[in-house]
Amino acid sequence: MSDRPRVRLFVLLAVACTLAAFAAIAVAVRDGSAPTGSRLAGILPEAQSAKRPVLVFRSLSGRRTSFGQIALANLSDSSTSRQLVPLRCERVYFGPKNGLCLARGGGFAKGYEARIVGPDLRVHHTLDVAGTPSRARVSSDGRYGSVTLFVNGHSYAERGSASTQTTLIDMTSGARVGDLEDFTTYRGSRQVTAVDVNFWGVTFARNGDRFYATLATGGKTYLVEGSVTRRTMRTIHENVECPSLSPDGTRIAYKKRVAERTDPWRLRILDLATKSETLLAETRSVDDQVEWLDDDRVLYGHDDQIWVARAGGGGVPALFKRDADSPAVLRW
Repeated sequence: MSDRPRVRLFVLLAVACTLAAFAAIAVAVRDGSAPTGSRLAGILPEAQSAKRPVLVFRSLSGRRTSFGQIALANLSDSSTSRQLVPLRCERVYFGPKNGLCLARGGGFAKGYEARIVGPDLRVHHTLDVAGTPSRARVSSDGRYGSVTLFVNGHSYAERGSASTQTTLIDMTSGARVGDLEDFTTYRGSRQVTAVDVNFWGVTFARNGDRFYATLATGGKTYLVEGSVTRRTMRTIHENVECPSLSPDGTRIAYKKRVAERTDPWRLRILDLATKSETLLAETRSVDDQVEWLDDDRVLYGHDDQIWVARAGGGGVPALFKRDADSPAVLRW
């Protein structure tokens, strides 16, 4: 090949690369901004200093560029604007001090990692985890995190079809605190010793040590209340999945099974003191762990959108954030 064809080929390749770069930039601008360096590290500290509440979520826009990235938005901003963090997750959750990102590990054929993300939005620790990501939660005091993964099956929809593993994590060191199946669980005065137990959907109380989760055994699900330090749990209510404790600590939002296969769940609120249940206005079956927007409203993912509904029942569910899931509300 003469020099002239080589030059032409080089020029064509250079133009193609340049056009691809401009296209990627255009998509990134359309989907959201991705701050870097010191600006990235300062977003959450600045919001905390200004007492400005923030919504952290997983962005589902930009299928080729930003899909799955952590995103942030002002809680009061109803537009589609979002700031993107260059970190992709299958599931994400943040507390006021740190966050968890369940993501694919690096390298060919590697599994998943639980990545501990600091307030500077950088990964501080990683922990290899087995299975397919399902749920993640972080205590508001930043001490503990929890991840649930499917180790067999991929859905909660059919009883007994999935096996889960729920691990508690020390958010400071990145070390495993324990698997919930290794904790001692009581139903009434009797210890639960069945071999078919599964746990998922942890939610932490304000002090971090107390938590709630779902226990499945014998074809039934139960709400359990537990202590991290005592490594014990006890059942307190039946037919509760994916609990989420309200900011005031008095109620649990959860999905209740009402059918076996088609549209199996409905969202409800459980009053912990009276054990009375309130049915939410959402009539669709929602497979998500609800997040509390405040003491009166809850957020949840459905069909790649985040929706909001009244915790007291009534009203009409409304679209809260498009192309998004895994919401976490940061109030300082």
